[in-house]
Amino acid sequence: MIRVHSIVYQPDRSENKAPFHFNRVPVDCVQLIADHGIQGDFKAGRNPKRQLNLMSRETLDTLRAQGYKTEPGEMGEQIVLGGLDVMTLQPGDQLQLGDSACIEITARREPCAWFALVQEKPYEIAREACVGVLARVVASGEVRQGDLVTLRTPIKE
Repeated sequence: MIRVHSIVYQPDRSENKAPFHFNRVPVDCVQLIADHGIQGDFKAGRNPKRQLNLMSRETLDTLRAQGYKTEPGEMGEQIVLGGLDVMTLQPGDQLQLGDSACIEITARREPCAWFALVQEKPYEIAREACVGVLARVVASGEVRQGDLVTLRTPIKE
């Protein structure tokens, strides 16, 4: 069973000063807006292929054991799913989150220099981290922590 494990949003730009961190706020519920992203999120509506950053809870567990900071939002993610390795998803695969929200995978997410700075890792090491996938919102809806997630397209092996 796949569930929404955690949700965060970015209320404002991340500050470029120490201690470096992603400006993310954990929440129990968000409204996803089609072709936009998370309602109220600073980056929403800026890039149609990068409206959401998704990660797997199980991947976060592995990264935590490798010394990464993995509390909600510390990896730059917005939604964490439990029970699904998001890296098995391909562009075009769709997931229904909760009763009505639907997202479509657009690409793998690549670690950037800011990620390395936040994680206090050399970029050469940080860029190898598995940081999930990017998605766009195709159907609006409310998403809550604990909601069931349904695969709307089969995962390609």
